Amino acid sequence: MELSERIKKVKPSATLVITAKANELRKKGIDVIGFGAGEPDFDTPDYVKEGAIRALKEGKTKYTPSAGIPELREGVAEKLKNVNKIQYLPSEVVITPGAKMGLYEIFAVLLNPEDEVIVPAPYWVSYTEQIKLCDGKYKTPLTSEENGFVFTADLLRESITEKTKAVVINTPSNPTGAVIPKKELERIAEVCLENNIMIISDECYEEFSYDEPHVSIASLSKEVRDITFTVGAFSKSYSMTGWRLGWVASPEKFAKAIASMQSQTVSNPTSFAQYGALEALKDGGKFPKMMRQEFMKRRDYIVEELNSIEGIKCVKPQGAFYVFPNITEYVKGNIKNDVDFASYLLEEAKVAVVPGSAFGAEGYIRMSYATSMDNIKEGLKRIKEALAKLRG
Repeated sequence: MELSERIKKVKPSATLVITAKANELRKKGIDVIGFGAGEPDFDTPDYVKEGAIRALKEGKTKYTPSAGIPELREGVAEKLKNVNKIQYLPSEVVITPGAKMGLYEIFAVLLNPEDEVIVPAPYWVSYTEQIKLCDGKYKTPLTSEENGFVFTADLLRESITEKTKAVVINTPSNPTGAVIPKKELERIAEVCLENNIMIISDECYEEFSYDEPHVSIASLSKEVRDITFTVGAFSKSYSMTGWRLGWVASPEKFAKAIASMQSQTVSNPTSFAQYGALEALKDGGKFPKMMRQEFMKRRDYIVEELNSIEGIKCVKPQGAFYVFPNITEYVKGNIKNDVDFASYLLEEAKVAVVPGSAFGAEGYIRMSYATSMDNIKEGLKRIKEALAKLRG
């Protein structure tokens, strides 16, 4: 029996593949420095763990409503109102098993076969694969390194066709750390309103905007809110990646459709994890602020060190916890592309990075600085030595 044509289209996540390779080497006793995974190296706060443990002890281990427990939907709606300046009813918020599942559900309820989604490149690896799973198409206009990889309204306008159904906005960006300024978001929103295009706003890195405050595109006006899916997560902000909890906020008809899909797929987000997330919302942003301050130090260090390496050019990211250095000067001889470059670093330097081609941008690599400063220093030392050997 053959596999479905749908699943044959899908490639495994490059970031998870690289992480798995690094873990395999570690199991053999090889010391590998990993810059691959987008996962904070901080532990989940104790008060979040205690909230989940308390729920377990109280027997809150049964099915919950498909869209999440009412208290958490209310808490996220309140957070979006107070912090993001967007008015959503609790009934317009769906708690999802991770933002990744939420994004998949958006594509599933929105797309018909052949509908197009504009996905600015470099892009997070799962957007395009999820669109394919939902029988949609995508266009990937390439942002400019000279412009800090910021997606613009002009680039959006150039990419629109009669089949365009939606655009993905990811700010701060994975993999580049680009942050779209408010004025550009206003222009993008205007283009979307003019052309009847839905906005899928992935804001999972909202707590890690370093040089200017995070702006949610749905906060610009009620008209923009009504064409926007606002996607968020506890994963990055509260170092809860394994808990698998995110949310989608959207106009009620879409929220109902997402909740309905969730009821027929995963049933509901994990019960006791939701009670832990409730405690995270009570924090008032203190834990994310602590991480943001530490990540800024790491960002400044890694950018300076990368730019000191001959043949490497690295734009300073404005958010998230990734750098996206240009390595094209090393693509020659036996190094035919960025995949070969990443393989060379893994084999020669025992350093794991992700090729930029996985994000729709050849000639770059993505490095996560969500790891300790000691690892960053040692990893960069190894990279410098390996590249000096390659040059000489």
